[in-house]
Amino acid sequence: MQYAIGIDLGGTNIKTVAVTKDGDLLAQATDLSADDRVIWAERIRGQISRIEAEQNGPAEWVGLSAPGLAAPDGRSIAWMQGRLESVQGLDWTDYLQWKHPIPVLNDAHAALLGEVWKGAAIGYRDVILLTLGTGVGGGILSDGRLLKGHIGRAGHLGHISLNPYGEPDIVGTPGSLEDAIGDCTVALRSRHQFDSTETLVGAYKEGDDLATEIWLRSVRYLGAGLISLINVIDPEVVILGGGMIKAGAALFGPLEEILDAYEWRPTGGRVRLLPAALGEFAGAYGAAYHALNINNEVSL
Repeated sequence: MQYAIGIDLGGTNIKTVAVTKDGDLLAQATDLSADDRVIWAERIRGQISRIEAEQNGPAEWVGLSAPGLAAPDGRSIAWMQGRLESVQGLDWTDYLQWKHPIPVLNDAHAALLGEVWKGAAIGYRDVILLTLGTGVGGGILSDGRLLKGHIGRAGHLGHISLNPYGEPDIVGTPGSLEDAIGDCTVALRSRHQFDSTETLVGAYKEGDDLATEIWLRSVRYLGAGLISLINVIDPEVVILGGGMIKAGAALFGPLEEILDAYEWRPTGGRVRLLPAALGEFAGAYGAAYHALNINNEVSL
């Protein structure tokens, strides 16, 4: 049976799926990442080998997604500074000695493709997706088209500015959405009382005063960012993905309240807010879809 493998390399985890040409799931796996090319590259090799052994045959297609700007030829990440820098410039086709070119895509762009193909965004043509994890990625589907922009920067929604006097983030944006809610700044935002969003949200659910203050302020920033993006892009639906959506009602409850209070709704309708149906594996699905699409096997 022919199948594709999609790999999503993140700052915290490596997510891998094996799917049929129709997108049916055959296998999935998660492994820890690291900012060390040798470590995560070997872990990716290992995941591919395990899946191929389980499926009793090699994959026909492999696609990969990772943070940063994909190179014009689609074989590597051309720019990724400040986080997971070791991904930059690695030609995956050569590294894995694959029989076909391995297409490489920005991780949030891949997550959006995954959700449009097999997730919460099926049937929508105007979509905003934000991935909430180590950082904040994003993707925009406008009239059915994935927006990449002139050099691939389009959709980096985590790098909008919410405070012009704030500290610059990893791309130089002052007071960015990413720094307001991303896992990368939890220790700083909590004055080193919490080391991850997971521990912060856990303390918030238990009624901890400091955690409540920090978490609700972070969600308010996210809400303000979404309201601004809605006004600019005018989507039908906003999809939230990434590891942070494990917070569930602790995230979506206060966020819905903010949108109800401040979203501009001139026709009375509201933009739908949905969790990514594919969860943390949306980017891996999108990477697999991208590999299939490169070979003209599927289309959205």
